Amino acid sequence: MSWFARLRLVSVLLTLALTACGGDGGHGTPGSSGLGDPYFPKAGNGGYDVTHYALDLAYDPGTRHLTGTAALTARATQDLSAFNLDLRGLTVDRVTVEGDRARWHRTGDELTVRPPRGLAARDTFRVTVRYSGTPVTITDPDGSEEGWIPTVDGALALGEPVGSMTWFPGNHHPSDKASYAITVTVPEGLRAVSNGELTSERTEKGRTTFAWRAAEPMASYVATLAVGDYDIRRSTAAGVPAYTAVVPEEAEASAKVLARLPQVMEWAAYNFGPYPFSSTGAIVDGQGVSGYALETQNRPVFPGAPDIALLVHEIAHQWFGNSVTPRSWQDMWLNEGFATYAEWLWEEDQGGDTAQETFEALYDSEDADLWAFPPAEPTGPGHISDRPVYDRGAMVVHQIRRAVGDDTFYDLVQGWTADHRHGTADTAGFTAYVEEHAPDVDFGRVWADWLYGEGKPDRP
Repeated sequence: MSWFARLRLVSVLLTLALTACGGDGGHGTPGSSGLGDPYFPKAGNGGYDVTHYALDLAYDPGTRHLTGTAALTARATQDLSAFNLDLRGLTVDRVTVEGDRARWHRTGDELTVRPPRGLAARDTFRVTVRYSGTPVTITDPDGSEEGWIPTVDGALALGEPVGSMTWFPGNHHPSDKASYAITVTVPEGLRAVSNGELTSERTEKGRTTFAWRAAEPMASYVATLAVGDYDIRRSTAAGVPAYTAVVPEEAEASAKVLARLPQVMEWAAYNFGPYPFSSTGAIVDGQGVSGYALETQNRPVFPGAPDIALLVHEIAHQWFGNSVTPRSWQDMWLNEGFATYAEWLWEEDQGGDTAQETFEALYDSEDADLWAFPPAEPTGPGHISDRPVYDRGAMVVHQIRRAVGDDTFYDLVQGWTADHRHGTADTAGFTAYVEEHAPDVDFGRVWADWLYGEGKPDRP
């Protein structure tokens, strides 16, 4: 054998050895591109769980240009030869896994990453993506807008159900929650407000950098970023720091309701259990920016000055939706039914209509939309925020309360939020929990008629 043939043989053997140990990224199989959600099947990805997002962003409102570096710490749940991240638009400049350059490609909203070496199940790894571009606004199936929404002097990022993929790559499904560190640089004079606590703020060469930290687990759909001119107020509410950011034109109209934030927080903690996060607050943007409020974690977003009922609703979501997060988008009623029922309870406790009177008024209304579908079975992705999810969902909660009585009801609610604190839950788990903790009550008709039943149930 010539020296050239021997050299080629050594090269082939070396290549085979590297392939066997995963040197070409072939170890394992690719994670799935989507988790099969009943309404958004391509949302999220299989094969790994994210435990932490570190986002380093810079935004120029004048050009609407965003640059970012997203470093995700994740744990493989299977042997992985490749995995996907959700990302809409934007240009990917570089991807590394554990500091080594990784191969990648784009298909639609999927960024497929092939690490230089395969990842074994239970491995913890870090993937870093550098990207840039003009983030897009998404029009949802119900006609609302989410994602990256430009404003007069900045932008507002809203993520329900899939909009967060417009400003950072990730595993964008509510079943995968993580902690966050979000650092944002904007032109001096503007503010960047996000989730959690503001850990630092510094200005240099005409740019200001804000660093936010959300230590408790958070689903990406309740991550937010608001860039613009805001009046800032720092205070405390229910024993935790409160940070509110209000656009100047809404400051006067918002002041009276936002001053009641401590009262609402204390009331909610009394009824639902200890507050699950380390800070609270609100973001009040201009009217018409989003057209809806959203329960972004720690500080919900409002489209103009909220009334007290809306503040109660979004604060209640910090327990129902943010701490106890739906396992799939089919479980939205667990968020909205409880947050709507919180409005009923607040009204009752403030000397207004009782929850029973609110229930009866709804039942006697002529609005056919209320009975369009069962709360636990929306008819499609464009209907997960329709009236049956909110109002009929609250009617389910009220039927549980009527069946068990007030003492057991509040024990159930507080036990549910405690047992699933910072976790996820689905409808089957909730009904099983209720039955287990009220074993002497027959909930058959409640589930059959109110939670899953078609049309308007008989008057209870």
